[in-house]
Amino acid sequence: MDDLRNSLRIEAKHLEEINDFLLCKDNPLVNNVLSVVDRYGSVEEINSKARENGRFENLMGRLTKMHSPFVKDIEWLEKQKDSEVFISLPDYRRKILGEDARSIDFKEEFPVTLEISGSNFFQWLIEEAKRSISKRELMPARYIRVRLMKEQVEDGDILAFSAAMNIIGASYVQTLDTKGTLLGNDGEPINPHLGGPDTITGYFGGIGVPNQYAIDWVNEVLHYYTEYGIPQVLNINSGTVLLGYWLHRFGINVEFKISVYLGVDNPYSVLWTLMIAKLFSRSDGKSPLIGLNLSNSVDRKTIESAAYIRNSLGFEDIVRLEHHVTEAYSGIVRQPYNRIEDITGLADHVKNIGAKHEGGLPEVDGKRDHPSDILDYFIPKSEIIDKGLMPKLLVNYLDKHEALNRTAEALTRRGLTVAAAERLHRK
Repeated sequence: MDDLRNSLRIEAKHLEEINDFLLCKDNPLVNNVLSVVDRYGSVEEINSKARENGRFENLMGRLTKMHSPFVKDIEWLEKQKDSEVFISLPDYRRKILGEDARSIDFKEEFPVTLEISGSNFFQWLIEEAKRSISKRELMPARYIRVRLMKEQVEDGDILAFSAAMNIIGASYVQTLDTKGTLLGNDGEPINPHLGGPDTITGYFGGIGVPNQYAIDWVNEVLHYYTEYGIPQVLNINSGTVLLGYWLHRFGINVEFKISVYLGVDNPYSVLWTLMIAKLFSRSDGKSPLIGLNLSNSVDRKTIESAAYIRNSLGFEDIVRLEHHVTEAYSGIVRQPYNRIEDITGLADHVKNIGAKHEGGLPEVDGKRDHPSDILDYFIPKSEIIDKGLMPKLLVNYLDKHEALNRTAEALTRRGLTVAAAERLHRK
């Protein structure tokens, strides 16, 4: 058996061959990436632009200049934060457990990050905050955005949401437009074989970032990083995952999370993913991969195996393992889908995990006039308004918020710890 095990050793000469390939000055794959980076200036200039344009004061200045109606909502949110009207974590525990909370030794070293997706409109966040104040609920520590980037730019939502994240102390990730479900700049489909639900079998290989769009993805990442200080993006394709590692190795401080759409669904696919992350990590061990959203199909044992691999490679504090607790009621999984037992069963011994809520509780969501649907993410804002869907989508979003707080409650009742928006919910 040892002979077989030893046969897995990667020979140094093979690593040298890969390095020779990557460092060859005539390599068009690397040169195409470098040419895009060069348009944005030096690495120092790129990071400096991102820091400056991501500052709260500059975000607010741009919103004020465009006379955005969002300004008053951001000012309201900041006032609520400063007034400490959001429930503190100790008070939240007492709300759930009563005075028994004082005698419980909560596992502070294993906080579960509360995540919600997709938080597609800034106004939804404000409504969520109002509900959290009135019902003494928790706001998420992490938000996933799945909305057209160009739409967000047009109505100022991209600026307002970033400013709000600064206030509440939460992380967030944006989904870029260079993906195979959309049209390219020429008006033609990025993936010529994909359309709507009638071409769903074409999604079996992943929605993709085909052909030249991998390079366009690099350009889009750098554009939103430098122009708006967007710190993290969703990554749905193995090629753009590799390019994300390259940008980080160059010294550009962009980060990404791997989407559930990439289909990482067994320990060996986790190993494959994290091996590449290790090979392209910086000398200090850092990686731009800050979240790995495993497939909805994974069970608890697979998540434990993923944690074993992650920890063995030195990524325990860097790569969050993200697991869907709830999913959109239609269009993605068989219902009822509720994986709360997975999270509560892992949270006492697996560090750095996220509980993601992309649908309401099935028994609630399924009875709505408009149950949540994964395909709603692809509807343009103008069409949402024309069809009168915005109030219904807001209900769907607040259902996700309710599901998230049910998860927080379940964890709390077991003496486990949650990570909520850190500037709102005092420890």
